[in-house]
Amino acid sequence: MADSKSKTTVTKTSSFAARAEALAKAAEAKSAAAKASASKATAKPAGKTAAAKTTTAKAGAAKTAAKPAAKTPAKPAAKAPAKPAAVAAKAPAKAAPKPAPKKGVYDEDSIQHLEGLEHIRLRPGMYIGSLGDGSNENDGIYILLKEGIDNSIDEFSQGYGKRVNISIKDGRVIIRDYGRGIPLGKLEDCVSNVNTGAKYNDSVFKQAIGMNGVGIKATNALSVYFKAASVRDGKMAVVEYKRGEKISSKIGKAKEGAHNGTYLEFEPDPEIFGKYAYNMEYVEKRLWNYAYLNPGLTLNCNGTDYMSKNGIQDLLVNEMGTSSKPLYNMFSYQGENLQFVLTHTNSLDKYVYSFVNGQSTEDGGTHVTSFLDGFTKGVNSFFKKEYDEKDVCGGLICALKVGLDNPMFTSQTKNKLGNVEIRAPIIKEVQLAIDDWLRHNPDVAGSLEDKIIKNQKARNEINSVTEKQIREAEKSVMLKIKKLKDCRYHLQDGEKGANSMIFITEGDSATGSMVGSRDVSYQAIFSLKGKPENMYGRKKSALFENEELKNLTFSLGVQKDIEGLRYNKIIIATDADNDGYHIRNLVMTYLLLYFEELVLTGHVYILETPLFRVRNKSKTVYCYTEESRDKELEKMGSSAEVTRFKGLGEINPSEFGQFIFPRKEGESEDKGMHLTPVTIQALKNVPEVLKFYMGKNTPERRDFIVHHLSKEIDA
Repeated sequence: MADSKSKTTVTKTSSFAARAEALAKAAEAKSAAAKASASKATAKPAGKTAAAKTTTAKAGAAKTAAKPAAKTPAKPAAKAPAKPAAVAAKAPAKAAPKPAPKKGVYDEDSIQHLEGLEHIRLRPGMYIGSLGDGSNENDGIYILLKEGIDNSIDEFSQGYGKRVNISIKDGRVIIRDYGRGIPLGKLEDCVSNVNTGAKYNDSVFKQAIGMNGVGIKATNALSVYFKAASVRDGKMAVVEYKRGEKISSKIGKAKEGAHNGTYLEFEPDPEIFGKYAYNMEYVEKRLWNYAYLNPGLTLNCNGTDYMSKNGIQDLLVNEMGTSSKPLYNMFSYQGENLQFVLTHTNSLDKYVYSFVNGQSTEDGGTHVTSFLDGFTKGVNSFFKKEYDEKDVCGGLICALKVGLDNPMFTSQTKNKLGNVEIRAPIIKEVQLAIDDWLRHNPDVAGSLEDKIIKNQKARNEINSVTEKQIREAEKSVMLKIKKLKDCRYHLQDGEKGANSMIFITEGDSATGSMVGSRDVSYQAIFSLKGKPENMYGRKKSALFENEELKNLTFSLGVQKDIEGLRYNKIIIATDADNDGYHIRNLVMTYLLLYFEELVLTGHVYILETPLFRVRNKSKTVYCYTEESRDKELEKMGSSAEVTRFKGLGEINPSEFGQFIFPRKEGESEDKGMHLTPVTIQALKNVPEVLKFYMGKNTPERRDFIVHHLSKEIDA
């Protein structure tokens, strides 16, 4: 790496070895005391707590490596704790009985101690974020995969092992690296004992991705089967677990010729994740990120190699594709703890692909805001101007990589960085780098200033038109939007508005049923009259000339910018027929053209509707899969009838609540709201996809339609 005088400030941790020794001595003393106590009194056995089974939205997108429902028998219910042993013989013969504790009493008996990995199984969301079933790229099964791969990446970053082999088949994951291998005597602790690992020790791992004090333990705890093996210098250790409980452990001689390294094998637990599936598109995206961030490393997944020669520059080239042309040659900077590659395009939007220690930070954080501040300061310093950051960064596309010894993320899933002490160093380093770059590249400086001035004019034009339209529209719109049934709390209302959502529905029939079933505190409804106008190729000012889309824009609160968004979730709720799909595409076109950032920041969802209705004289069940349909038919017997379900308007208002509220614990997977997030896998594809499907009719599109015609039939 090139030398850099400006270094990111980091914080060192205390000696891991000293802490480990102290913890070991304390554990021995505690164990001895426990044995002495056990010989005098009967211990009260701890009750096993069954893990809560949770399921989220079902994906509408294609999935691979589907995992069927668990065949392993469920754990038996925990036995009630045994009563305490009788009082010592010297106690009075007629001692008054101890009254039973009152319900809700908070005393010593209320305190629980969970052994081993039980707490992770009991509260998995604290460790991996959302559970999900694989339909969202941030669902828990991808976090389990990530934690396993992260440890292999950390080995490569320290100079050990240039290849990682990965296999994903039928829900089972195998990861094999060729690093140093986990120390054999500590393998069991490293995969099962929370807060055990070498990554607290800066002399062993610097700027590690995975903090294996928790990460791989969560993978172990939340897997129906987990196996870890380590090979070091001809010796091998193996340990196996079932739902976090150890079932075998051994250390011995490795097979002749076995390479050093670590082997992990696991299968996410259907008791936790339900019927899940790995979407290989999401997996592929993660693997490419690993490759871009670690040039020289080869990851092989199911026979396909992922590798990059030019690192994050390859990331930027591939993301831009052929549809976005750079205005100038990419500028690449590499400091000791900071690396970035950037250019501008003709777009007005900015895109920053950010990473910390190899971890993708999709929600940004202090490193991104600091970089943008530094970039703007560097540009203004060179031009001796005070250009607005929106104009300087409009059209900017950048890949940013930061290395920190002690990263602090805002959640366990590590999507957003929170270190505040890095702001000043990053701003200064970026500012100096940009100023120096422009001084040595006058042609680039000229192109960049032209772009900034164009951005300024375009923004002023848009603002002058839309501001006038907004003011005129506000007079009529904000007084009363007839098609909006609003809720009480909104996104700006803090914790009360965190669950706020708006359903964009098709017609009055579905809206009527939903209005009677919703929770007015946080669920709003906007009813479309029918098919909205196709806005492809239209300027933003055209929004305010279309009554329906103008009302929708004001309802969302984004008429000026997305900072005014009133709801955390925007849910497109249309029927599961051709008209419904067409309306869904028109709404998504509107959002992608004018409010793409709402999609990029994870605010837009599709409400999945049931595929089948199964009923007899006494019972009606809505099913989302053919498998659940068949199960219900078997339960109901010969009197049951099944129909292909097509519209929300077909649902009885008294039953509608089950489709717009989260599934309750213990309910079947067909119950509860099923949401599929709208995501963008590659920004380069958005203009091409919109043009093909929503632009002018072309021979290519006609051929596509002809070759994909199919007859719709009722089941």
